[in-house]
Amino acid sequence: MATNQFFQKRGPFPLGEIIKIIGSTDKFNNKDNCDIYGVESLTNAGAKDITFLNSAKYKEFSLKTKAVACITSSNLSKFLPEGCIKIIVKNVFVAMNKAMKMFYPTADVDYPDLNLTDSEKLKINYPDVLFGKNVLVGQNVKIGKKTYIGSNSIIESNVVIGEGCVIGSFVTIKNSLIKDFVNIKDGSKIGVKGFGFIPIKKKNFRSPQIGKVILEEGVEIGANCTIDRGSVADTIIGRNTFLDNLIHIAHNVKIGEDCIFAAQTGVAGSTIIGNSVVVGGQGGISGHLTIGDNVRIGGGSAVLNNIPDQSKVIGNPAIPLRDFVKFRKIKNEK
Repeated sequence: MATNQFFQKRGPFPLGEIIKIIGSTDKFNNKDNCDIYGVESLTNAGAKDITFLNSAKYKEFSLKTKAVACITSSNLSKFLPEGCIKIIVKNVFVAMNKAMKMFYPTADVDYPDLNLTDSEKLKINYPDVLFGKNVLVGQNVKIGKKTYIGSNSIIESNVVIGEGCVIGSFVTIKNSLIKDFVNIKDGSKIGVKGFGFIPIKKKNFRSPQIGKVILEEGVEIGANCTIDRGSVADTIIGRNTFLDNLIHIAHNVKIGEDCIFAAQTGVAGSTIIGNSVVVGGQGGISGHLTIGDNVRIGGGSAVLNNIPDQSKVIGNPAIPLRDFVKFRKIKNEK
């Protein structure tokens, strides 16, 4: 059962009550009824949590989950531990979001932080921090020594910023943990709600997003970037990774150490990127992929599949560089 410093949490709820809300194709056995304290990912769930499994690609994690119960489909239930209560539903994504809404009823919208105070009134709390003009700071914010916050920036409640950071002007940081020596340039938005919803005619269902953003030591975020917080897990950018301007990182993405992304790169949700990866300008990486270590992705590429370590790819769709050069040569000879 993980704690969440950014969102007000309700519960616990009896498992039987959750099943009434989300629906189940199987009859619930009352002897399995127990209090559920949270909705967590397969890897983070504890013995009092409920989790979800919607794809066989996560069976490596589902077989080891410690969750007391799991929302899943009939064909995936075999990938769960014997002692885990299987809640079989028609649509795992819909059911999971309904359960999350029970525990985090306000996490589906980025409501404005109403506890902001002008930094001029808080200087006694942050004697070793340099603030620009018109900086607003929320409650319970921690900011390390020798950090600079540029003018017109907003640091929302419960955010943690390390030592020696440089935060530019017109930056908004919410739902985030920022380690030491991070540089965030003007206009970037860190920790905002990702693009998660269920399409329903006339009234789409917004998905609660209860994760956070973690920027590890030495990360640089260029101007006017957007880093979405995680939906259930966290969005993480590894140590010494540098992002250029106008980059979007979607929810649950995990980027390794020492990566370099050029301008206008976009990474869709839940993709995992290894260490020392370089992406050229306007590169696009689809969701739920795994990109290995030391990969090079050419500018303007559209990555639609997993990429193994040490690979070089380019093109739309992205293919190995060697094949791309060969095809271009054949085309030019015609």
